[in-house]
Amino acid sequence: MNKKIIALSLLFVFILTSGFGCKPSAQQTQQSMKPLTLTIWGVWDNSDDLAPIIESYKVLHPFITINYRKFRYNEYESELLNAFAEDRGPDIFAINNTWVRKYQSKIVPTPAQIPMVFPVLSGGLQKQIIPETRNTISPTPKNIKDNFVDVVYDDVVIDGKIYGLPMALDTLALYYNRDLLNNAGITDIPAYWNREFQQTVKKLTKQDLKGNIIQSGVALGTSRNIERYSDILSALMMQNGSQMITNGGVSFHQIPVNSKDQSYNPGYSALRFYTDFSNPVKEVYSWNNDLNTSLDAFVSGNLAFMFGYAYHLPTIKARAPKLNFGVAKLLQIEGATADTNFANYWVNVVAKKSAHSNEAWDFVQYMANPDQVKAYLAKTKKPTALRALIKDQREDPEIGVFANQVLTAKSWYRGYNATAAENAFADMIDSAMADETRIPEAMGLAASRVQQTLSQ
Repeated sequence: MNKKIIALSLLFVFILTSGFGCKPSAQQTQQSMKPLTLTIWGVWDNSDDLAPIIESYKVLHPFITINYRKFRYNEYESELLNAFAEDRGPDIFAINNTWVRKYQSKIVPTPAQIPMVFPVLSGGLQKQIIPETRNTISPTPKNIKDNFVDVVYDDVVIDGKIYGLPMALDTLALYYNRDLLNNAGITDIPAYWNREFQQTVKKLTKQDLKGNIIQSGVALGTSRNIERYSDILSALMMQNGSQMITNGGVSFHQIPVNSKDQSYNPGYSALRFYTDFSNPVKEVYSWNNDLNTSLDAFVSGNLAFMFGYAYHLPTIKARAPKLNFGVAKLLQIEGATADTNFANYWVNVVAKKSAHSNEAWDFVQYMANPDQVKAYLAKTKKPTALRALIKDQREDPEIGVFANQVLTAKSWYRGYNATAAENAFADMIDSAMADETRIPEAMGLAASRVQQTLSQ
């Protein structure tokens, strides 16, 4: 209670010494004082993760109550769509960065300014708290570009309007089993997709007398039994110089127009490299469709290298508390002029059907404030999306690797059905695995299917 009193007192000092206010009518002020409730839906955060933010916001706006509800990922979208159809949806909800355009018709961009009620200490000897409405200025697209890492602007700003704000941003990295590497006499973690990496994978892969893989060097080459296979292949294609989208059209299957070598197809080369690891006749053969998922194999101690995100950390620790593992940067193309990493994150958005969209957006902006985000990230152990907080996380023993990659992290899918696009990538991989000579045909078909998802 004392902390709340101190916080409120500091707030009063700020309010009394600041000059940004407006003078609404008494009727408007009375209307804004009516208690209201905002509901938030999400997938990955627990109530405890958001509780401190909600409590501090309640001090600023005591008339607003905020309730958070967590869903299972595999139920989340159906629950959202059913709720909106029945006009019982949340005011604020979290969506993946690849879903923004899919939900664009169901969400509202941030208003230029938001009228909000603040409690103000007023009076002479007999002090009293009275409500005062003030306009909160929302961030502009330039603010997003200046304050967040580049990929956020690319994902959330559409036609000059801001449709969501993240509190964290994850990047793809390389998990490795220290014991397996030690036993094989491997001292250095591979940094590039090169011959050295391939030879390291070969050393770490073991087969029984029947040719069954009993220890895998790396989980690469297949689709649905590899965690985020489409992200891994996308990153490899982009690093290799493939243009995923060109002038609104899917182009990862084509030779880039500005390429100096018009005989080299970077997308084709990346897919063939990827599927080599599931080809029994290749020396790098280390993975197949008969194996468990990459996450299952890693926690069981039978997989040396797994590509994953920071969000995999708590799962691995919970399932395999004695596993001796580390995390390294995502492999890059040797000789490339710059690193290319891959982003996967969630943004908070405001429902178009919300009866309190102004207040909802005010809270979304409050959540994305550096002071709130810093405490949230410390509690949840997630990498930051804010430029100002990267320095604080770079040396973190758990998430420093992921945080060091956020400035060069990219995404490319900005269509209306990310799941369909991922399935197109899965089928493309499967076709390439079945017959290497059909890679161009498989890529063309996948590109056509992804293209269909870029329009409503």
